[in-house]
Amino acid sequence: MDNVTRLTIGDQVEFHRAISAADIARFAELSGDHDPVHVDEDFARTTAFGRCIAHGAHVMALVSAASSLMSRRAVERGCAGTPVSAGYDRIRFTYPVFAGDALTARYSVEEVEESPGRTRSRFEVLNQDGRLCVTGTHILRWVQG
Repeated sequence: MDNVTRLTIGDQVEFHRAISAADIARFAELSGDHDPVHVDEDFARTTAFGRCIAHGAHVMALVSAASSLMSRRAVERGCAGTPVSAGYDRIRFTYPVFAGDALTARYSVEEVEESPGRTRSRFEVLNQDGRLCVTGTHILRWVQG
C-alpha cells in the first residue's frame, strides 16, 4: 500500500465551538444522561464544580469533528479507502467544561502506518483561557473496499 492515508506526521487541524447551556440540555436529551451535575443547577452548585458541567462525551464530539476535518483533508489529497475511527486511547478529562466556554479541539497526526493504513493522532481540547480540558490519542483507519 503506497501512501494510503495521504497524511504526514505534523498535519494538524482545529475545530472551534462554544458550548451553551442549551447545548448541554440537548446533549442530555440525545444521550439519555440526565445526571444532575449536568442538568440541575441547584444540585450542581453543591458540587466541587459550583455549576453544571458539560458531559465528557459531548466534549469528545468536538474531537470527532476535528478528526473528520483531517479525514476530509486525506480524501482531498486522494487517499485510498474510507477513513473511519478505530478508537481512542488514554483519554483524560483534566478540567471541566461549563456553559459559555469557547472550545478549540486540536488534532495532530503523530504516527502514520501505511500498512495497514492507520494514523495515530494526539488531540487536545482547550477552553478560551487555554486550559486543557481533554487530551488523548485517536486512531484513524483507512478501510479498503
